Amino acid sequence: MTHASIHAALRRVLSTAALLLALPLAAQAAPVAQGAQDKDLSAAQAAERESRGDQLLVLSYHDVRDDVARKGDPDAYAVSTQNFAAHLDWLSGHGYRPVSLSDVIKASRGELKLPPKAVLLTFDDGLRSIYTHVFPLLRAYNYPALMAVVTGWVDLPKDQKVDYGPRMFTHDDFVTWDQLREMQASGLVEISSHSDNLHRGITSNPQGNTMPAAITREWSVKAQRYETEAEYLDRVRRDLTASKTKIERELGVSPHSVVWPYAAYNSQTNDIADKLGMSVTFDLEGRHQTIGRDLHGLARLLVFDNPTIQDLTFELRHDTELDGVRALQVDLDYVYDKDPAQQARNLDKLIERIKQVGPSHVFLQAFADPDGNGSADALYFPNRQLPMRADLFNRVAWQIKTRARAKVFAWLPVLGYELPDKALDAQLAIKSSNTAETHRLNPFDPRTREIVAQIYEDLAISGYTEGLLFHDDAFLRDDELRGIAPAAPAARTQALIDFTQELTRAAGKWRPKLITVRNLFAAPVLQPKSESWFAQDLAAFNNAYDYTAVMAMPWMENSRDPQRWMDQLVERVKASPRGLSHTIFELQTVDWRDKSKPIPAEQLKRMARRLQADGARHLAWYPDDFIADRPSTADAREIMSARGFPYLEK
Repeated sequence: MTHASIHAALRRVLSTAALLLALPLAAQAAPVAQGAQDKDLSAAQAAERESRGDQLLVLSYHDVRDDVARKGDPDAYAVSTQNFAAHLDWLSGHGYRPVSLSDVIKASRGELKLPPKAVLLTFDDGLRSIYTHVFPLLRAYNYPALMAVVTGWVDLPKDQKVDYGPRMFTHDDFVTWDQLREMQASGLVEISSHSDNLHRGITSNPQGNTMPAAITREWSVKAQRYETEAEYLDRVRRDLTASKTKIERELGVSPHSVVWPYAAYNSQTNDIADKLGMSVTFDLEGRHQTIGRDLHGLARLLVFDNPTIQDLTFELRHDTELDGVRALQVDLDYVYDKDPAQQARNLDKLIERIKQVGPSHVFLQAFADPDGNGSADALYFPNRQLPMRADLFNRVAWQIKTRARAKVFAWLPVLGYELPDKALDAQLAIKSSNTAETHRLNPFDPRTREIVAQIYEDLAISGYTEGLLFHDDAFLRDDELRGIAPAAPAARTQALIDFTQELTRAAGKWRPKLITVRNLFAAPVLQPKSESWFAQDLAAFNNAYDYTAVMAMPWMENSRDPQRWMDQLVERVKASPRGLSHTIFELQTVDWRDKSKPIPAEQLKRMARRLQADGARHLAWYPDDFIADRPSTADAREIMSARGFPYLEK
């Protein structure tokens, strides 16, 4: 994957409409740099918080040129000189106070206090325009800035080119060491590493997809294997060491920060940077953060599509409370086929449907459940515990992100795994009085916790995901595991929450800032006393996870009046703390009681409109039958599109 294609993927996800979806999700992620969230803040609250002395806004720019088209320039990350100057003027006129990276580091140590409405300007890639167009304006406004340079591009031989997007870039398109020295000598410009040669894609799976080099274990076509963890980390370490060495040799200073290409990093790469003295890293999502001791993953607002002052103001001020999720839950079992040609056709159908429907998110099955019993027989990614049905999840997830412009969350069981070691599986299985219950493993046994944590870690290292959807198998009846599980329903609920948070941390080793969603049966919402039957509770879930996906499925609950049942569910959610802002209403598209008969599209439309009229912000549905086009693409677009009025704020 070239610089252009990876950045194009980012642009699609962070297009103006999609950004309205991406910001609140990124802002609610954990773990992150302390306070790097806009969680539950209205526009007025966000503005008030800006005025405190511990807040930081970081803006991320790339190229600045005179001839950028007002809209639709071939380089979406280019900003016109006129608009950039207007941004500086607006920031200055509205009380923003420019700070340097050194100021931020000192503030994190308690050595100084940031001014109210502090702003840090960053410029990625080391393009020549930071010297010819940006630097004169920084001097005019006396604004400090951080320049993140790809050292391999500064040294680019004159006979080599870089595929930067609209055209091939040459040595003359990148800043020189002499120019960097001049800017650094002014006292306004600090230099950050943007890697030496990681600003590119590498082969990430046997199908030939490419992903950012800094977070991907490379697939070797020749050796027919992935890099080992040690090989991958050594490659990153050597690259970052080379970048640091060049900066020290040419500029006489050691960089304190690394801006990971494409904001693609993990805790392991950050640890490498820390050991090299670069303890500050940056992200490309979010708007503001509270500065604390940890300066990893600082939120940045990516400036793209040549925004005017009005555009920039909107991105800084719009009310994230009005944003919403539209999600399709997709069975990867329907993509998989033993025939590679048929599997490719299935994938094309899925991608085309998602492109046409336009959801904000796809909850993508990462486990194989061909017998439909709710537990995993195998997995769709390389792992240490279960058979791999096919190395498919990474390919499909990355295709959805780059071709269909949706965020992908991995959908995995919590307890429902059928271990290949049948003796061990029998030892760990929860013995239920109801033989129809989903096969589940005992979460209080350390062996279960280790097995499932390894599955989640292996998912994260195998490929792209921005979040986790915890399957509906995470429940405990009051007659299960007596003497092992806590007797009190709330204690059992919390025990399962604690376990899922362990799994999030295991995956977070390789995928930082994962968004978490947990499936919840409707019964504990409608009848709170039934928590004892499930060990599930809406208020506890909405406090623990970014979202709760309540199974708003009246036909599954044998309701005689589906709409009345749904109205009651909404009222219960409204009454729960943070209910509407954190609850996804997950509709059913088929009636499983009647041979999976489709729910009439008009009935789904009425139900969705009623939910929105009652204040529901987030909708999803399951299943999404992309093979048979049910519900039809036209109907799906009307209900689940995240692109326009009246579904989401514009």
